[in-house]
Amino acid sequence: MTSQHRDPVPLAQRPRLRWELGIVLALSFGYSGVRAIITIFERLAQDTALANQTATINRPMSGQQYFDLAYQLLGIIGGLAPVALVAFLLWRARKPHLADLGLGSPTPTSFAPIRGTGGWPWLRETGHGFLLAAAIGIPGLAFYLFAKWIGINTTVVPTTLDAFWWTVPILILQALRAALSEELIVVAYLFDRLKRLGVGKWATIVSSALLRGSYHLYQGFGGFIGNVVMGLVFGWAYQRWGRSLPLIVAHWLLDIVSFAGYPLALALWPTLFG
Repeated sequence: MTSQHRDPVPLAQRPRLRWELGIVLALSFGYSGVRAIITIFERLAQDTALANQTATINRPMSGQQYFDLAYQLLGIIGGLAPVALVAFLLWRARKPHLADLGLGSPTPTSFAPIRGTGGWPWLRETGHGFLLAAAIGIPGLAFYLFAKWIGINTTVVPTTLDAFWWTVPILILQALRAALSEELIVVAYLFDRLKRLGVGKWATIVSSALLRGSYHLYQGFGGFIGNVVMGLVFGWAYQRWGRSLPLIVAHWLLDIVSFAGYPLALALWPTLFG
């Protein structure tokens, strides 16, 4: 049984569940969303047009190579703390322990089979993740360029890290941290808790998508719109399948391409990405 099939809790238990949800969001993406809203107002108050501003995602944290590496690793570990919290809160005594987060051995769902996966459901789910990444990534890049062209988005710089031996592995880990934290908190955990609070299917999908868009507002309105659309697609996929792995794989792939591929894109198309 996945989180989609759990019954709402009694009315008397809902205040405590709301407090839990509020605390988790305050420690993670609710806080990030409020901060991003303040940031977009600050950007709009500047004399420089939004399209001429930059938003950097991964930046150096020290001028010394190995201190920078230490800070980057510490940031990745700290960023996964809210993920550990929701895993603790939704942990089941019996296997699959993380079924309410859409992880572990899957139960029968409406997942369309992929030929050749046999008894390896994770391979089937990984394949769906690649399909989701393609469905989101190609139109998403086109929309980013369009949003920047019409002036509603900043120039997003995925990384300004110096080229050390550890740079690409760190970017891959940063991408994994983002994928795990966003998909397990903004989708899996939020879906479970809103379901338990009696919130409807589409209200849950829209709420999750708006939350995803809110903490990307620091990039501009294009980042907000693009991530809301991504949230709607991912929310629909999770509602249908009840599985987190396809979302994590898709998000991880998208961020790896964005983070690690940015220097190459900048070198090839400096006008578009500079």
